[in-house]
Amino acid sequence: MKTKLQIACMTVLVLVFMAAASQASPAHWTYEGDTGPEHWGELDEDYLACKNGTQQSPIDIKHSELTASDTIQPMEVHYGKTEANIQNNGYTIQVGLKDHQNYIVLDGTRFMLAQFHFHHPSEHQIDGQHADMELHFVHKSGDGKTAVLGVLIKKGAENKAFESIWSSMPATETEEAVELEDTVDPASMLPANLHSIRYSGSLTTPPCTEGVSWIVLDNPIEMSQAQIDQFAAIFPDNHRPVQPLGDRKAVSVEH
Repeated sequence: MKTKLQIACMTVLVLVFMAAASQASPAHWTYEGDTGPEHWGELDEDYLACKNGTQQSPIDIKHSELTASDTIQPMEVHYGKTEANIQNNGYTIQVGLKDHQNYIVLDGTRFMLAQFHFHHPSEHQIDGQHADMELHFVHKSGDGKTAVLGVLIKKGAENKAFESIWSSMPATETEEAVELEDTVDPASMLPANLHSIRYSGSLTTPPCTEGVSWIVLDNPIEMSQAQIDQFAAIFPDNHRPVQPLGDRKAVSVEH
């Protein structure tokens, strides 16, 4: 017979184990093999949206199927120079901003720019074709909603806007972000024409949370082949394949 003290101790141990399990790190995921995109939804209960979601990102943007809008207001962009840090988080190169002066306005709601990062090749397709890379500006509203501005990157001229980032880009995973010596200017990383495609989607990495407002710019920016190759040497492939559009509509918004 177990004593009351033994039972109490066992109960405490079970509670401690359950608490530890609830605080465990999310399951490890990758872009290939048994932990690649087609298996994300099987790796962790928190990732179920990756396989069960109905509004997943990225998508193939087909111009022939776009709906033009005369009612949606163009996105307002309020970007400027800011201090930042850089990190190789094992999945991408991420640049974090140190102030809260950069934001966009969507349909009257302000979304503050938190960080931006890169994918190779692009995650979104345009008429069935990938771009060489894609830049994602990730924003948060005051009530916790997410808006991501996607900028496609194609091979062309060297892009000076990314010079300080590329010169400091960690080739291996880093535990902490490192301060960039020079400021960054997100405004200089956008094309002149901000014509966009809008749709409701998700995060493109686990947990694939839905309810994300996506703005994908129709016009790409350029990077040199050397710049693209430098990123590709670190991340040969860090894109999620396109997901079914389903009954969603992608809307074309003039700027």
